Amino acid sequence: MVQVKVLNKTNGKYPDSQVYWTFNGQTHSIAQQPYVDMPANAAGRMTFHLGSPDSKYNDFIEFTVGDNVFNGNTTRVDAFGLKLAMLLHNDDGSEQEVGENRATFAESREATFQRFAAAVPAEFKHLASGTDRIVSPGGDSAFAPGGQYADYLSSYASSVGSKATTQQIFGCSGPLANDAAGCANLNRHVADLPEADWSKPSSYYKKAPANYYAEFWHDNAIDAKAYGFPYDDYASQSSYISHTDPKYLLVAVGW
Repeated sequence: MVQVKVLNKTNGKYPDSQVYWTFNGQTHSIAQQPYVDMPANAAGRMTFHLGSPDSKYNDFIEFTVGDNVFNGNTTRVDAFGLKLAMLLHNDDGSEQEVGENRATFAESREATFQRFAAAVPAEFKHLASGTDRIVSPGGDSAFAPGGQYADYLSSYASSVGSKATTQQIFGCSGPLANDAAGCANLNRHVADLPEADWSKPSSYYKKAPANYYAEFWHDNAIDAKAYGFPYDDYASQSSYISHTDPKYLLVAVGW
C-alpha cells in the first residue's frame, strides 16, 4: 500500500473544495480528503478534476502498485488536460519526481497554451485551439488518412523503409505496434541517423518532420522526461518512475 497526498497547485484559481480526485470508485475533494491509501493493484488510474467532479478540466496518472513496489507515470499520450507532477518518496530516503516542471506550474493556463502554439510548427498549432485540453496529434483528425496533414510523416517514414502512416507513427500502431525503437525514431526524426544517435536526446527533434507536440512536453518537464507518444519510454525518455519499498506519493495538480 502507498499513501497518496494530492496537492492544490492551481495558484489560487481553485480552492481545495474544488480540486477533486477519483480512484477505486471514490470521488472526493482534497478539502474533504487529501490523502488516499492506494492498495496493491494492477493498471490503476487516478483522475483529477477542477471545479466539479465531472468537470471538462481533468487529467490522470497511471500506476501499478505491488506489495512492495510502485510503478507509475504521468502521460501526455492522449492530451494535456491539467498540469500534473508526482514525487515518490521511498523508505531508503530517495525520491523520484516527474511531470510538468515548476516554471510551467507557475504560469497561467493561458500562457501554457500560448507558448505551445508559439513553439510548434503550423501543422500543430490547432492542437491548442480548444480551452479544455491540448490534444495529441495521434488522436487528431487532421493527421488521419484523408486529413489536411495526413502525409506529414509518411514521406519521411518511406525514406527509411517504413510503410506506416502519419497517424500510425504518432500512435505507434499498425506496423509499429510492436516496434518501440522504430516508432520512437520516426517521432523524434532520428530514424535516418546512425543507431548510436537513437538513444541521444540531443539528436531528437532537430529536423522536420517530427512530433513537435511531444517535444514541447519534454521541454517543459522535470528532467525533460515526458510521455508524448506511446513508445516515448524508448531510451528511457518517459515520465515513468519505479521503486521498491515506496513510502508515499505526492501528486501536484495545477491549472
